Amino acid sequence: MASIGTALSPTAVKVLMCGSGELGKEVVIELQRLGVEVIALDSRENSPAMQVAHRSYTLSMLDGAKLREIIEKEQPDYIVPEIESIATDTLAELEAEGFNVIPTAKATRLTMNREGIRRLAAEELGLLTSPYRFAASKKEFLDAVEEIGIPCVVKPIMSSSGHGQSTIKTVEDIENSWNYSQEGGRAGAGKVIVEGFIDFDYEITLLTVRHIGGTSFLKPIGHRQVDGDYRESWQPQAMTEKALLEAENMAKKVTAALGGRGLFGVELFVKGDQLIFSEVSPRPHDTGMVTMISQDLSEFALHARAILGLPIPNIAFHGPSASRAVVVEGKSKQVKFNNLEKVLEEANTSMRIFGKAEVDGHRRMAVILARDESIEAATAKAERAYQKLGIEL
Repeated sequence: MASIGTALSPTAVKVLMCGSGELGKEVVIELQRLGVEVIALDSRENSPAMQVAHRSYTLSMLDGAKLREIIEKEQPDYIVPEIESIATDTLAELEAEGFNVIPTAKATRLTMNREGIRRLAAEELGLLTSPYRFAASKKEFLDAVEEIGIPCVVKPIMSSSGHGQSTIKTVEDIENSWNYSQEGGRAGAGKVIVEGFIDFDYEITLLTVRHIGGTSFLKPIGHRQVDGDYRESWQPQAMTEKALLEAENMAKKVTAALGGRGLFGVELFVKGDQLIFSEVSPRPHDTGMVTMISQDLSEFALHARAILGLPIPNIAFHGPSASRAVVVEGKSKQVKFNNLEKVLEEANTSMRIFGKAEVDGHRRMAVILARDESIEAATAKAERAYQKLGIEL
C-alpha cells in the first residue's frame, strides 16, 4: 500500500535531490504536490530546485564524504540524482546499506559517463551504435581519429549540454577539438569518446517510464541542437510504425538493463526504419520540457509517480507541441525578461523562467512552450513568442 505522510513531520516521505537545476526544480514541484518533503543539493547556492525545496545544502556532488554526511543526517526515503557528475561509488555504498537510489546506483554509475553506457548498449546488449573509440591521452586520441576517420565527433565522456563537444571535419580541426574536449568535461580534462559520423534523417528522445505497472513510452520527441546543446523540441516526431516499434524495443532493452523505477530519456538516431542508439539519461530530459504543455502528466510528474510507486494508468496527449529554449549570452547576476505580455499573447502558449542566479558566457535560462494543430504551427508559434522576448542584462 502506497502512503505519504505529512511533510516536516515524523511521518514524512523524504526525497533528496542530488542536483538542483531547472529539470530538478520541476520534479521537486511535482513531489511537493504529492506532499513529499524535499531536500535539494547543488554546487551552486540558490539553484532553481533549491528555491522550491523544503531545505537545501551546497556542496560538490563529487565530494562523497560530504554527500554521505548529509544523507546519513537526513535519512531520505529516496535519493534522486539529477546530474551526471556525482560520487557514484558513494551512492553504490549507500544503496548496499539500504538506501533507495533512483533508479539504481548502477544506472547512475553507468550513465555518469559515456563509456559505461556505450559499452553496455553496444557490447552487452548488442544495440546498433555509431563506430567509436575511447581515448585517455592525446596519442590515443590521434590514433582513434585515424582509426574512426574524418568526419568524426569528439565528446568528453563526462559532459552535458554540448560542453567540450566538437566535430572534426578536416585535419586542421584535430588540435582544437582535443583542446576543447579537455576544457569542457564536467570533471576537467580526461577521457573522450571519438564517434564515427552518422548519416541520419533525424534524432529523437524517447521518454520511457519504468513504473509499478510496467514500462510506458511517451510519444517520440524530435529536437534541434546547436553545438550539442538543445535549442528546440517538438512532440510528436513523425515516424514510421516500424521505426517506432524498434525505438521502443531498444528503449525497453536498455532501461531494463539499468533497472529500477523512474523516467529515462533515451536518445536515438533514425535513418529510414533503422534505429541507432546514442545515449540514455536515467532522469527527465531537457528536450522533454515540451511535455509541460503537450500532456496531462509531464515527464516530471511521471518521474515523481514512478519514484513513489504510484500507478500510471494512462498518459493523455493534448496535441502537437513545441518548446523553444531561451539561451542568454553575456555576463550578469540580474537578468531581466521583458515584453512578456506579448510573448504570451497567443492561445496555448506558456513559459518557464528557471530562476538561475547568473549567466557568464551563455546559459539556458528559460523555455517557451506552445501547442497548436500541427508540429509546424506549434514550432512557428513558439518561435514567434521567442522573437518577442526582450532580455536585459
